[in-house]
Amino acid sequence: MMSTPISRQRSLKNSRVISFTLFRYLVSETLFSFLVAFLFFFFIFFVNQLLLLAQEVLTKKVPFHQVALLVLFAIPSIIALSAPFASLVGALMTIGRMTSDNEILVMLSSGLSYRNVFIPSIAVGVLISLLSFYANDVLLPMGTIQFSQLWRRIMASTPALELESNSVKRFKDTVVVTGNVAGNNINDVLILDKTKDGERRLILARDAELRDAGREGLSLDLGNAFIQSSKEVARRDYDYASATFLRYWVSQEDIIQSVSSITPSQMSSIDVFKEIKVKENALAEKMDERYRKVMSQALNLEATLRRGPNREGWNRRTNQAASFIREGEIVLDLKKDRSLSIYRLEFYKKFSIPFGALSFVFLAVPLGLLAKKSGQTVGFIFGLIIAVLYWAMLLGGQTMGVRLGYSPFWCMWLPNILAVSIGFVLCLFRIRH
Repeated sequence: MMSTPISRQRSLKNSRVISFTLFRYLVSETLFSFLVAFLFFFFIFFVNQLLLLAQEVLTKKVPFHQVALLVLFAIPSIIALSAPFASLVGALMTIGRMTSDNEILVMLSSGLSYRNVFIPSIAVGVLISLLSFYANDVLLPMGTIQFSQLWRRIMASTPALELESNSVKRFKDTVVVTGNVAGNNINDVLILDKTKDGERRLILARDAELRDAGREGLSLDLGNAFIQSSKEVARRDYDYASATFLRYWVSQEDIIQSVSSITPSQMSSIDVFKEIKVKENALAEKMDERYRKVMSQALNLEATLRRGPNREGWNRRTNQAASFIREGEIVLDLKKDRSLSIYRLEFYKKFSIPFGALSFVFLAVPLGLLAKKSGQTVGFIFGLIIAVLYWAMLLGGQTMGVRLGYSPFWCMWLPNILAVSIGFVLCLFRIRH
């Protein structure tokens, strides 16, 4: 039977119509699947990050209500991590189930287009991305402040929490390196500190006993200790001594300061951006100073070479060349500012992870449309695999950005861009077939 022009026009018109009923149905189904996946990922991150912390604190006889508050203040970070991956799995489960149950086929047979599938999914992805960004950029810094304040109060009452087995702990002007810790006994202790007189000290001990001194901080009773001290301006002039017993004090003020610092991952995007500008200005000043030194060394070396071997200073040309090369190497090292790279990576990460929920939708919808049977189960499994690959790429990008100096933007946004690109190619393939 031949279709008339009128029926063709109606078919074309239907393909452009967005069914409000189908829109609500898809949104409700996707949000339900998202909730199930969110609870799954939330539980995983909760166990890995929070219960381990709670167990560690409880072993130090910290009151349970304080442990519960620590867990509560850390929840925003769990939400920010769980939401994007849950959006991926939720979209895959929903579209996969509808495809395997032939609901998508019925929709297309009714004259509706794939637009009725993409638009609701994208709307859910935008909503989840915004909520995730809010949790990461607003709730997380607020929770971090409360977490830090509570942790300082716990440290004031239980300073022994700070020392763990085979760890390096930095206080104000003191670095403590510990071996195995069993209760209050520590094997192999190394202490590096700086006295009020400007002396650098190195203290070694075979064993130590940790004592909680309450408001005074904590003390380390060192056995068979070796001490070496030297002036800051004269490192070759040093003194050394040994003692069968030595008591070393770490004040409560130094302990509190060691837990007061906030990392860029715990700051808002605005605060991280401001800190980046401060660090960039400081780096620019250092670079200008070093460039002037490099130019000065280069001019001195050029002047010496131009005067020739018969003039005074010719024998200093080797030292001048070495100084010029050394200053150039210092300039190159300054450009690789590790702290600045970390802040830049965290700034882009604050946007890439939350809005990864939206990029996942572009990948999940065409993948779900390719499902043949058991779409919900297959979607859940594929979602977990993609989530692991995404997280591995994110960690790899962060490592390359810090250690190899690659662009922070591409290191953090490349996984999202790949997800959108692959999803776009799969979408074209699905529509044409």
